[in-house]
Amino acid sequence: MPTRREVIKRITSRLTPLYGEREAQQIARIVICELGGLSFTDLTLSPDESLEIDTLESAIEELASGRPVQYVLGHTEFCGLDFRVREGVLIPRPETEELVQWIVCGNHLPDPSILDVGTGSGAIAITLAHLLPVARVTAVDLSPQALTIARENAQRLQTKVSFEEADALGELFPGERGRFDLIISNPPYIPERERTLMRPNVTEHEPSLALFVPDNDPLLFYRSIARNARRLLRPEGSLYFEIHEDFAEEISRMLVEEGFPTTEVRKDINDKNRMTCSRLNRK
Repeated sequence: MPTRREVIKRITSRLTPLYGEREAQQIARIVICELGGLSFTDLTLSPDESLEIDTLESAIEELASGRPVQYVLGHTEFCGLDFRVREGVLIPRPETEELVQWIVCGNHLPDPSILDVGTGSGAIAITLAHLLPVARVTAVDLSPQALTIARENAQRLQTKVSFEEADALGELFPGERGRFDLIISNPPYIPERERTLMRPNVTEHEPSLALFVPDNDPLLFYRSIARNARRLLRPEGSLYFEIHEDFAEEISRMLVEEGFPTTEVRKDINDKNRMTCSRLNRK
């Protein structure tokens, strides 16, 4: 029977061509801990203990085919909460955690009304509902599959979120005005030309509709959401976006044109422009 050390080495060897050695080893450790019921401390203190996992072979084959480890395991952590993920929803990223933290720290309302546009797995909406339990949170997405997963996550995590099917490129909540204090979105923002630069575990498994935008109109979703936000936000409302690092200036200019004269751009932990907060100027 192989030892823990040997299994880590084996998985790492299979995944290194896809991810590089360091990330491959991190994935190997995550998989072994998950499937073997171990902690990282167990691996560090007792690497030569024997290890038997019935589902290990199938997991290795899935990972070696490029399927993301989050889909293989069926879940991922976001802001300390455990979210189910599978094909059909974007896997939540660490930079989105930073956006959520910014929103929570900047909120001074006792019971804000919040809208999450393009909710996917529900990570943003559900986390905000968890951290701001008095908030009234609504989340929309065009994908029925994504909404099914988001509702599952809300139920599992015992949070109250109202989910609705809606298109971010269309009119949201027709006829309504001044309904929300905060509107948040992590919309598709990667130009199609960058697809070839990305790893197959992303391009071949995660939903393209949640990732890519036309090369000739990368602000497509931001513009539409900003126009909806101008109508749906209350007078002192705020609009938060996760953004592509290359488009901060373009997004800021567009927001001025759409009635948001003040936009703060914030860098992520990697010193990249990755999020914005804009204030509404209602005339």
